[in-house]
Amino acid sequence: MKFIQQALLVVLVSATSWKAIDGFAGFAGQSSIMRPSSRLHVNTGSIGLGPGEQQQEEEQEEAELVPGVDYEIPDHESYRTSRRSKMDENCDAWFADLLGDGDGVLGGLAQSARTTLTTPVELKNDIALPMDDEEWTPYVDTKLPWTPLYPAFGLEQFGLPVPRRNAENWRHFDVAGMVGTDYSECPEGTGTDLVLESEELVSKYQASLQQNGGWLDDEACEARLVYINGRFSPQLSKTTDDYRNLNSDDGFSDEAKGFLSRLPDGFTDELAAPVPSGENEFLTSYSKLSGPDHCVGEPTSQFAINVQQGTACFAALNTAKTGAVAYIHQPEGKISEKPVLLVNAFTKSGGASEDTEEGKGVTSHPRSLLVAEDNSKLSFVQSIVDLDATEEGARPKFHNGYTQMYIKAGANVTHSYLEESGGMPVRGVEIMSNEISEGDENPRDLEAARPELDDTHLETVDVHVMGDAGNYEGTMMGVGGSGRVRMALSVSLLRPETHATVNGLMLSGGTQRGDMKTNIHHIAQATTSEQSQKNMVGGRATAAFRGRIRVEQSAQQTNSEQLSRTILLSDRSRVWSVPSLEIIADDVQCTHGATVSDLSEEELFYLRSRGLDRTLARNLLMYAFVEEVSRAVDPAMTEALDSDVGFQKRVIQKLENLVPQGERAIMGEFQSA
Repeated sequence: MKFIQQALLVVLVSATSWKAIDGFAGFAGQSSIMRPSSRLHVNTGSIGLGPGEQQQEEEQEEAELVPGVDYEIPDHESYRTSRRSKMDENCDAWFADLLGDGDGVLGGLAQSARTTLTTPVELKNDIALPMDDEEWTPYVDTKLPWTPLYPAFGLEQFGLPVPRRNAENWRHFDVAGMVGTDYSECPEGTGTDLVLESEELVSKYQASLQQNGGWLDDEACEARLVYINGRFSPQLSKTTDDYRNLNSDDGFSDEAKGFLSRLPDGFTDELAAPVPSGENEFLTSYSKLSGPDHCVGEPTSQFAINVQQGTACFAALNTAKTGAVAYIHQPEGKISEKPVLLVNAFTKSGGASEDTEEGKGVTSHPRSLLVAEDNSKLSFVQSIVDLDATEEGARPKFHNGYTQMYIKAGANVTHSYLEESGGMPVRGVEIMSNEISEGDENPRDLEAARPELDDTHLETVDVHVMGDAGNYEGTMMGVGGSGRVRMALSVSLLRPETHATVNGLMLSGGTQRGDMKTNIHHIAQATTSEQSQKNMVGGRATAAFRGRIRVEQSAQQTNSEQLSRTILLSDRSRVWSVPSLEIIADDVQCTHGATVSDLSEEELFYLRSRGLDRTLARNLLMYAFVEEVSRAVDPAMTEALDSDVGFQKRVIQKLENLVPQGERAIMGEFQSA
């Protein structure tokens, strides 16, 4: 017994004896941080019996630590940027150059977005609530009072998280290459319409758009909105009162202004529509969904940032800098059989003025807002294409697009997003140097010299199905040749019996870096979703897919399916495929899966035994792989297979460009069954 008493005494004294650590210098050059010294009296005679009530009260009074006496209060602000690496500093400086000084055409909305970006987050401790509080949770990250407080990674300088190379949502993207390119210039004349000088120039641009896929004739579409280097072109467009361009915030209703002010990733906490929860209760706060134990919490916390798409800062940047807004308003009950086409075309110079310093890149901020009223139906097509094929005056281009859609009760929206800019990657870069014949050019050298390799394409698509029985069907296709492509789609199902179908295709070749992110958020009861993602990666390209499905506690009776399939065409290509489910509800049917393989040797042998040569058999299997997604595109854009300007024809050309060289084409390391 005596031995046990001595051991307990040692533990108690060790646990309560805190001393000052002299000479400790923090990141910001702080002096020594005082730790509380022991003022707890231990009565060895009462060990094992417990202290009396009077002794408990005395110990409680003496154990209270006095700030500035028992410990030094750190200057938290001096630690704000102390964890930034040199790469993190470059990311912040690059984003600050993009933000610049001037604002776009959205007036007060632009100023509000700038304020959100430039106001640093508050450094505050996560304090546990009393246990009798209805929002009490044990999952708190409370720091000791003498511990410095740090912002989450990416929030050291700005009010919204900016890219970080090692952040979860940017891990597989070429952040170093992106921030290492200067995109600080804006297209000349941003905020004004582009008036073409002659009919000859109008005809030239129209022919180029037709050849590259960014055109529908007047009789084939409800409307056509054409933007060149971010500037609206009235002479190439077909507008109506419902589908038009706006160069200021004056033409928007209060509801539309509220939509334009919203940010993704939960940084606008109020849900776009109240979500039924019980007979007379509604959910309105994003941060408190499935709370208190399973909510994501404040969007600026590290926990929340780890599951975000990382698009909020670019959405706010778009709001602050955009020079025009494509406004598509589908009236109540209107059924449109023809699509609305939105074209963003880019020249090699990106619209930079002639006196712009050589080597400087150009940033454009395309913005579109679609509102589908009750019981309406609309097909919406977005096409991103090159306007010219010459390389004269080529500059690095940064595309920062932001598309918002709000679908009300009984409305049905079909959405096709076709990214075809950036030319064509060089074929055969996977070949080793010793396999190249003497006198032949190395494909890797040709790819490295391609100007479009410095281009970055970022697109944020934020969809809210905010009415009962609303339906969204989206197809995202990245088949262009830009060096870096990142597309992020988020769909929130806010009302009962809403549905979302999401199809995706990513073709990557040469030395491209492709990234596709999706987030399907089931919030209301009895919602359904289907997702099919296809990736085909060749050459020395890398691609990543991260598909997140979250089912909140309020989303009982949810039915969700997700499948990602990838074909690797060469040993030098890479892919990261990460489908994920976060299920809080307990009455759901959810499935997800992923496959990665090469072209099947058995299928190739079968086709070749029927008389097809190797190249034709290989091309047939590749096209069959992507055809499931391609047929979801609006038929007005696909045209017939024998057409020279149809989308299917252009996809076939890009697939032929991805065909690997040599016997590696059929003797793959990964073989499908």
